[in-house]
Amino acid sequence: MLSSAAGLHAAGLHATGLHVVCAMSGGVDSTVAAALQIQQGFKCTGITLKLRNEEIGCSSLQDINDAKAAANNLGIEHLTFDLSKEFNKYVVSHFVETYENGATPNPCIECNKNIKFNMQFFQSSFNEFDFFVTGHYARITKDPISGRFLLQKAIDEKKDQSYVLYCLTQQQLEKASFPLGSLTKTKVRKLAEEKKLINAAKSESQDICFIPDGDYGSFIERFTGKTYPYGDIIDLEGNVLGRHKGLIRYTIGQRRGLGVAANKPIYVVSKSTSANTVTLAADEALYTKSLTAENINLITCDDIKKSMRVLVKTRYQQVEQWATAEQTGENSLHIEFDLPQRAITPGQAVVMYDGDTVVGGGTIV
Repeated sequence: MLSSAAGLHAAGLHATGLHVVCAMSGGVDSTVAAALQIQQGFKCTGITLKLRNEEIGCSSLQDINDAKAAANNLGIEHLTFDLSKEFNKYVVSHFVETYENGATPNPCIECNKNIKFNMQFFQSSFNEFDFFVTGHYARITKDPISGRFLLQKAIDEKKDQSYVLYCLTQQQLEKASFPLGSLTKTKVRKLAEEKKLINAAKSESQDICFIPDGDYGSFIERFTGKTYPYGDIIDLEGNVLGRHKGLIRYTIGQRRGLGVAANKPIYVVSKSTSANTVTLAADEALYTKSLTAENINLITCDDIKKSMRVLVKTRYQQVEQWATAEQTGENSLHIEFDLPQRAITPGQAVVMYDGDTVVGGGTIV
């Protein structure tokens, strides 16, 4: 039977005899997370997921080798699982299809939901383990009244990853543990140096792991073997301003690389897959006060029975904004902001907070 990671840490129970599976990416965060479990007396097994066949870059063969070396440095067993087919199916293909449909996806969220926290897979791969440890910056607690597992922001708000973890279910949260959620990044680096970890100085990757050069359009063309038709760039009145190079190369709020001369800054404000057009306008046209979301996941409750006041993020680095949320269907939300928000983008996630606690979220449509 799996133990509750949240309950275990909250109660400060002795770790002797408990087995944890530690996700190891080859980076400093996951290595420190594993080291902290060893320090607390857990039996640890390090695992790394092979997601790509590239030699270098995030989630690459080099990262697997780094993770093996880090596990060896810690004196723990290390295993590698090849989930590259699943990664292509659930993350890369979803990314491509979302762009083809005119929206802008967040592949990290799909990866967390379907790959990195695939507890059913891990359960079938080990005879027994008590919980699953990662180097994410977030916290898990348990509500003593409802009994629900709650996802909360990390202490270090600059590193907080709760936005990309909103998709985790109660079953996933029950089995997960985030030891770095109560630490700052500075403290994590210091611990790595103190423990003489071999990757203490390793830099972090900032790009989408399967598109390290950031050229989404070229990647999608290579992945699909297709070319995407050029079309008209228009203004809000439908006047043709120029030609675009395929809808997959544009996203809401984009300013650079438009190839259109104007006497003031202009931005992508919408795309039409049916008309194959990109619409440009001045910055003020990017603001709106409401959004609709689908494919929702709620953490603090099974459903939102009446409208509620929440703090909301529509982008990873955005400062939370006050809004009123209403559940409009079994799998849909309507969010009404107090103030107009800039560049709300279909395909991205909207995440709701009650203070530091994630209420839930969904995909903007």
